[in-house]
Amino acid sequence: MDPEPLPPETPSKPASFAESFAGADPQADAERQRALRRMKAVALSFLIGATGVFLGCRWAQSAGITATWVGYVGAAGEAGMVGALADWFAVTALFKHPLGIPIPHTAIIKRKKDQLGEGLGTFVRENFLSPEVVGTKIRDAQIPSRLGKWLSELPHAQRVAAESATVLRVLVELLRDDDVQHVIDRVIVKRIAEPKWGPPVGRVLATLLAEHRQEALIQLLADRAFQWSLNAGEIIQRVVERDSPTWSPRFVDHLVGDRIHRELMDFTDKVRRNPEHELRRSATRFLFEFADDLQHDDATIARAEAVKEQLMAREEVTNAAATAWKTLKRLVLEGVDDPSSALRTRIADAVVSIGESLRDDAELRDKVDNWIVRGAEHLVAQYGVEITAIITDTIERWDAEEASRRIELHVGRDLQFIRINGTVVGSLAGLVIYTIGQLLF
Repeated sequence: MDPEPLPPETPSKPASFAESFAGADPQADAERQRALRRMKAVALSFLIGATGVFLGCRWAQSAGITATWVGYVGAAGEAGMVGALADWFAVTALFKHPLGIPIPHTAIIKRKKDQLGEGLGTFVRENFLSPEVVGTKIRDAQIPSRLGKWLSELPHAQRVAAESATVLRVLVELLRDDDVQHVIDRVIVKRIAEPKWGPPVGRVLATLLAEHRQEALIQLLADRAFQWSLNAGEIIQRVVERDSPTWSPRFVDHLVGDRIHRELMDFTDKVRRNPEHELRRSATRFLFEFADDLQHDDATIARAEAVKEQLMAREEVTNAAATAWKTLKRLVLEGVDDPSSALRTRIADAVVSIGESLRDDAELRDKVDNWIVRGAEHLVAQYGVEITAIITDTIERWDAEEASRRIELHVGRDLQFIRINGTVVGSLAGLVIYTIGQLLF
């Protein structure tokens, strides 16, 4: 059976300007509407005034009044009326068809809404979001220096610590214990147990031996052995008495024990004093051989794996994830609300230290400034089109009629000054032209 055809998609109705800006203040819009009406009335009064002057002068001329000023004033009124009408047409044509007549190239915003949005997005991208402009603005802002000065002050550092502690508390409370423990166990504990321990431990040990790091450890062991031997007389005596024949006299046991104790002290003293002692050299050779076996000898590697499995099977290790998370969670929850807690104190100290470094270290400031500039320039270069697409896409979703009406609501009041200026400038231009005509002819 053929599948049923899918119903055609219903085109979504474009969101209106008001829907796009649902947070618009109705009271503010009402005030803008009143201001727009007042300015329209003022501009209209200039047109009516110019029309009245023009008609009055024409009436005076038809009535036989031949005063010179009538011609001049009439010319000014006529030109002012023409200028007012022309600018009224220009301003009105931006938002609607003048007198409702669909004259070509009128209602520009309504018809060219999408093109205007695209042009506005391109303008913003090329003039405000170019890498060069953004980089220059960020460098001029001196962000690392100002941030360092702000962070180096203890009250500000404490504020950062308080906000950071609050964020930590929110994160800790949002995370589920089981999920965090699972992640810690899977990412850390299991990752540690997965590879073979022998070869990497052998490589680390070989590196330490090549740098003669074992000498300090051997010296420490030799010193501790000598210190132990100084107080080992009673232990040696008990061992001798325990293991000597029953027929051996007690004074002979004491002589043997004292001799062994002296020999032990003399031997350990020689070992600790002589870096080239044979025992120390033998220990070093053993460590080199052991490091090589850990990397290449299968039997040694297998024994290392057995030790690893024994360690990982211990209860302390298997419960490490739960223990670590519980401890961290307790420290965070106990310290976030206490300004004197170790958590907030350490965060504040770290913030002050960072601030002082940024404030006093010019090289560090330059480095951080370059990081910020490069990061901002990269973001602008890679995502500038997407950023400005917010403007284009938003304008495309607007209803053309509503968009035109609300744009007029926001800028129409100032545009009425074009009509007023057109009336005034037209009157002056008409007066000048009429005057020049009278002088020349």
